[in-house]
Amino acid sequence: MGRLVMKFGGTSVANIDRIRNVARHVKREVDAGHHVAVVVSAMAGKTNELVEWCRDASPMHDAREYDAIVASGEQVTSGLLAIVLQGMGIQARSWQGWQIPIRTSDAHASARILEIDGAEIISRFQDRQEVAVIAGFQGINPQTNRLTTLGRGGSDTSAVAIAAAIRADRCDIYTDVDGVYTTDPRVVPKARRLDKIAFEDMLELASQGAKVLQVRSVELGMVHNIPVFVRSSFDKPEDIDPHGTPPGTLICSEEEIMESHVVTGIAFSKDEAQISVRQIEDKPGVAAAIFGPLAEANINVDMIVQNVSEDGKTTDLTFTVPASDYNRARDTISSAKAKIGYARLDSATDVAKVSVIGSGMRSHAGVAAQAFTALAGRNINIRAITTSEIKFSVLIDAAYTELAVRTLHTLYGLDQA
Repeated sequence: MGRLVMKFGGTSVANIDRIRNVARHVKREVDAGHHVAVVVSAMAGKTNELVEWCRDASPMHDAREYDAIVASGEQVTSGLLAIVLQGMGIQARSWQGWQIPIRTSDAHASARILEIDGAEIISRFQDRQEVAVIAGFQGINPQTNRLTTLGRGGSDTSAVAIAAAIRADRCDIYTDVDGVYTTDPRVVPKARRLDKIAFEDMLELASQGAKVLQVRSVELGMVHNIPVFVRSSFDKPEDIDPHGTPPGTLICSEEEIMESHVVTGIAFSKDEAQISVRQIEDKPGVAAAIFGPLAEANINVDMIVQNVSEDGKTTDLTFTVPASDYNRARDTISSAKAKIGYARLDSATDVAKVSVIGSGMRSHAGVAAQAFTALAGRNINIRAITTSEIKFSVLIDAAYTELAVRTLHTLYGLDQA
């Protein structure tokens, strides 16, 4: 007997028929003797609808009331799934975040989980064989007793955090894809599904544009060493052996992977904007004058490149921000012009970031150099470069994104099984 957390996303619970399909997946694991907690998202499109209602009600709405509204989608789904499971003869009940409780910070719409008390859920596993159907994405701030939400994709984070709290053997993330691929199969048809991927590699893929999992859920899995299994909810429940290994990708510690490939995958993001601050006086404190106001405005800065002029008196500083923050970032820098003392502000939104990720880079030299040569051979100009121990990223013109991804995917042998 094991203890499992099963998480189902919006497309998996989009209507009653799909909720019944989810219930059959849950029943399969219950019949196999497992204790099961299920975490559900809102029905596909429902959260977007609720967000639009908030905006229509008032463009400058109260963040606390926003959380109360958008969290209701998961409440509906958890209740419906509990009803369907009960109709199948399975002992089940729904739980909202505040009932467990899932205690969070008070940063409404982007709260962080502080603590989860899983004692009551574990007790009900043992005493009643009861399935816990938990509304993902939400929690409660203990100081204010207000409902909070964890940000987009927060149900993934809820699921992994609950898995840690109830000491689950595994957290299965059911989604509309059947695992983690070497890159987006819509861009590279030869992309391969990975059987296993290390937490660190998955963390980089998720943070650099891969949409399979929320970054914070991967961080939690790594910190608490909870194996996370990404699999499809659209596989027929009755065709799956609960004691076997179904198609999917296991995200686990690097020690569990026999041999790491040099490159694990290619991620890309078109949600980028580039800002260049020109002819700044080259003196201590200039970088702080630029990035301090951006940090205060909660604008995340990614790639940073600084060039020193020949006379050593002025410098140019280029960085990227999410495209959604582009206008705010420009306005923030413009407002601080007197303090920064720059001559010109240049920017571009037609850019994309392509990232090459792999733990094997630690022990292999020249991996990035190969990419630069290959991209040059395709006449793809690189605007900026950043590197880390297991990743490097290049900023290029957005028009060349797909060509760059396909070129690099082939270069590192990811097309081959």
